[in-house]
Amino acid sequence: MAKTFENEFEIKKEMLKNSETLKENLSAFIKETVRNQFRKDGIVIGVSGGVDSAVIAALAVDALGSDRVHGLILPEKESSPSSRELGMDLCRALKIHFEEVPITPMLESFGIYSRKEALIRELFPSYDPEIHTTSLTRPPLIAGGKSLIIPSLVLLKDREAIGTKRLSASQFLYVLSLQNVKQRTRMIIEYMHAEKMNYAVCGTTNKTELLTGFFVKYGDGGVDLEPIANCYKSQVYKLAELLHIDPRIISRSPSPDTWSHFTSDEEVSLRVSYDILDQLLYAEEHNLPREIVQQSTKLDMQQIDWANKHIISLKNAARMLQVSPPVFQ
Repeated sequence: MAKTFENEFEIKKEMLKNSETLKENLSAFIKETVRNQFRKDGIVIGVSGGVDSAVIAALAVDALGSDRVHGLILPEKESSPSSRELGMDLCRALKIHFEEVPITPMLESFGIYSRKEALIRELFPSYDPEIHTTSLTRPPLIAGGKSLIIPSLVLLKDREAIGTKRLSASQFLYVLSLQNVKQRTRMIIEYMHAEKMNYAVCGTTNKTELLTGFFVKYGDGGVDLEPIANCYKSQVYKLAELLHIDPRIISRSPSPDTWSHFTSDEEVSLRVSYDILDQLLYAEEHNLPREIVQQSTKLDMQQIDWANKHIISLKNAARMLQVSPPVFQ
């Protein structure tokens, strides 16, 4: 018999029910996994100043105690100063031990900044990192439905855009390879600290990011446990409220924080807001009818089709990141 739905069924409301129980179950999962399964003495967390790592840190304190949680603040010269400030404030509020390990010297030794600057000058010959900042941009998916796979590079001066150039496929892949080194370098530092302390490295990837491939393989995806990988981003925000996370963190716009000017997760990588994306993913998971999706998201049917097509392409790409390496038998 087909499942029936109330006229006022709301996807987000359904998604967020039982959040208090979810919080308790996640804390129990962390405790069981770290102490009994891994037999580790605690957890290392890369604290970014974002909501995901903040929720993980708070859950870990609930599960293990503040003395068993070690935070790492891992800034680099293109990350926002507010990330460092918010990360440190969070650690102090939770009373957890933390260290700051700037990764700029490592990235400089790899030639990340010089290579990136050379690429930018191919598009903007006048580029000067002392006076200009850069970011990526793409038009929202539901505004037109066109599949613009490659974003554009924006050059800014005094926070005002002064030029925009579309990247070629090869340019985008090159800059992506450079940017991803930042996440992988952070993970090297996290494991160095975790192994000397007999701690587990805790990931911060949520379900929305996992399903859409919005993580770096062997970077933020290379961890020992992923407590919120079955929680949509909307659920993470609700958990943040229940855990009394700093409102400055909760209200902060999501960003990879790897460009010298703010670059939006939702605009560049996902091309749709987390709020809408979560509802579409949840509807697919639970086989909800299109009428319910339209009612909950306020999108028209064509926009829903555009978004679902985009989600399919993201999920197909994500599978390559999620599989274990093939082994010859």
